[in-house]
Amino acid sequence: MRLTFPPFGTFLLVPFLCATWILNSSQGKSQEKTAETAAAAEPMKSNAERKNPVKPTTQNLAEAKKFFGYDCAMCHGAAGDGKGDLAASMGLKMNDWRDATTISAMPDGAIFDLITKGKGKMTGEGDRVSSEMAWKLVNYVRSFTKTQTSAIPKTGASR
Repeated sequence: MRLTFPPFGTFLLVPFLCATWILNSSQGKSQEKTAETAAAAEPMKSNAERKNPVKPTTQNLAEAKKFFGYDCAMCHGAAGDGKGDLAASMGLKMNDWRDATTISAMPDGAIFDLITKGKGKMTGEGDRVSSEMAWKLVNYVRSFTKTQTSAIPKTGASR
């Protein structure tokens, strides 16, 4: 048995096959995009529990201090006291990062999240800063309390 198509049927069959192929390929792409969107919509695990992988070397602290001076000190103050000019003009109350009780209550990952994601009126650095620099900034912020506590004389010290 031999199948034959009239010439007119061939003109109808070719566009039908092309339309079917295009529809199938676009459905596959939309399913892939749906899967990607679902993966992106899943809440990302917080970095709050992460430990800082960057060691607080003299060079790392110097790099972070320079970055902090350009980008953070206007609000947080050059010494981390929360008395920067921009914060004062905006009427913002900033944390004093020199206070050991404030900073010790925050894990490294939480400070990293503050730097990268921001909080309240503070926009996070996001992609403007590498994760390595953000971790260096965590070390630098932590260094404010060490500077403050080392300047305080120990109780009961002889004079």
